[in-house]
Amino acid sequence: MLTVQQALDTLLAAARPVAEVERVATLKANGRVLAADQVSTLDVPGFDNTQMDGYAVRAADCASGAATLPISQRIPAGHVGEPLRPGSAARIFTGAFIPEGADAVVMQEQCEAADGNVTIRHVPQAGDWIRRRGEDITAGSVILRAGTRLRSQELGLAASVGLAELPVRRKLRVAVFFTGDELTMPGEPLAPGGIYNSNRFTLRALLENLGCEIADFGIVPDSLVATRAVLREAADVSDLIITSGGVSVGEEDHIKPAVEAEGKLNMWQIAVKPGKPLAFGEVGQAFFLGLPGNPVSSFVTFMLFVRPFLLRLQGAEVPAPQPYLLRADFAYKGDRRNEFLRARRNAAGGLDLFPNQSSGVLTSTVWGEGLIDNPAGQAIAADDIVRFIPFNELLY
Repeated sequence: MLTVQQALDTLLAAARPVAEVERVATLKANGRVLAADQVSTLDVPGFDNTQMDGYAVRAADCASGAATLPISQRIPAGHVGEPLRPGSAARIFTGAFIPEGADAVVMQEQCEAADGNVTIRHVPQAGDWIRRRGEDITAGSVILRAGTRLRSQELGLAASVGLAELPVRRKLRVAVFFTGDELTMPGEPLAPGGIYNSNRFTLRALLENLGCEIADFGIVPDSLVATRAVLREAADVSDLIITSGGVSVGEEDHIKPAVEAEGKLNMWQIAVKPGKPLAFGEVGQAFFLGLPGNPVSSFVTFMLFVRPFLLRLQGAEVPAPQPYLLRADFAYKGDRRNEFLRARRNAAGGLDLFPNQSSGVLTSTVWGEGLIDNPAGQAIAADDIVRFIPFNELLY
């Protein structure tokens, strides 16, 4: 069996990013992947302006710490004032243009205005409370790199230099289906031996969070013929096919032989717990990833393997999750495979372990705040330092 890192390396090496690029309105680009570097054509800010409501002055005119100056003008944001006369002050508001001749701003809390004059009860220094032109961005500089997955802050930055549209890679098309005669949709009566199809809801939400276009083929019967037929149909409309269930070696597990019949299987079985039977291959022009049917196994393998693979297919940067080194406030015997244990932080700054680490206990994923990455063959004693990866490092 491959190690977790070997499996991830295999997936990322095989990924072919989508090539098609489209231009979308910056207002609609949240979650999309930037296809080209973006260069600013202007300085930000584009002019010297004030960080505070107050008075624009010449610092030398206020050296006494109690200078009284006539207020020569009023400059709101969006307006350009007249050059500042020596020995006068300009009433100025946050974001407004610094008038020619002024070299400092004194905040209004340090001033007293009356009868057209202002007393400056402060000794300002040249440059106080002034944002200089180009302080944030200079014209000609790259503000966003290709491969950036656009969030609110990147969109704001793009807008700050006047970019109304952005070139992004097209959305990834992902087909999903779920195998198992026992599966039932919520709202329908459960037959004897039936279970509700929670994986359909979990996986669809995970894919939506990553900005994918989803073709949902629903529940497929436990039949080799039916599985092969859906694989062919899904391969025609998708870049990636994801299935849940049927990847083990039982007589009713048809995913592996179906993929081998319709395409090829490049990887199967990983030394990970939960999630050992993870299949990777190709069907037609589409990649294929077969996830385990147990809900926690499906959830964990998506975070560890599917998410980085999807990001690479989208042309996005694939950051490695950053673990925290935290104290274990529990003991655990370990396993021969690399385990990912559901845990959460406690009030004492350590980690508590969910008491039932079974791959079928979906409540552990709601109770937990992340995963402990526990190496193969490693027992954990109370007070040991372990690697904890929060879910927010693995989900978005």
